[in-house]
Amino acid sequence: MKSQVADHPDARTRLLNAALRVIRAKGYADTSVDELCRAAGVTKGAFFHHFKTKEDLALVAADHFAAMAAGLITAAPFNQASDPLDRLLGYIEFRGNMIRGELPDCTCLLGTMVQETYETHPAIRVACDKHISEHAAGVARDIAAAKVMYAPEAPWSAESLGLFTQAVLQGAFVLAKAKNSADVAFDCIGHLMRYVEGLFSKQTRAD
Repeated sequence: MKSQVADHPDARTRLLNAALRVIRAKGYADTSVDELCRAAGVTKGAFFHHFKTKEDLALVAADHFAAMAAGLITAAPFNQASDPLDRLLGYIEFRGNMIRGELPDCTCLLGTMVQETYETHPAIRVACDKHISEHAAGVARDIAAAKVMYAPEAPWSAESLGLFTQAVLQGAFVLAKAKNSADVAFDCIGHLMRYVEGLFSKQTRAD
């Protein structure tokens, strides 16, 4: 049985969940406080009880989204693989499988907000950069371990490849929105998988 808290989240949580849906669908600038309140089913007074401004909510929503995404990825089965290359490839496959359903629900809140606000709202840019960079660093840990095993002489760094994976994923989301179809995102992630496989060779495992 679900807990009462899970079944009936408080106004703050409802507003954060609404922000994830509405901002990913409409963008930050076109999302109003009134619309967030309607989507969350709360009053405007409740909004300003929990958040000073829309930007304040966006900053907390970035944390909320990052924590939600981290929880999903941490619990994913690919993390149980002992081989770091298998974990890396499993991660890419997992990200591809996450692109299901309506496009706004599949795309990244951080990428959506930072594209729009990087110059006008520096605090949002910093928050998005923090979470995207932390996520890329987590991927880079498996890349670094796989590099030691399979590509120790390669001239590229684990950190740069970690950021590259995020660049491809974020770009895939942009193209999916532009074409109003997730098919192009699947294709991009498939190319990413093949590219990463090509950087490593299990015949060159370092002893």
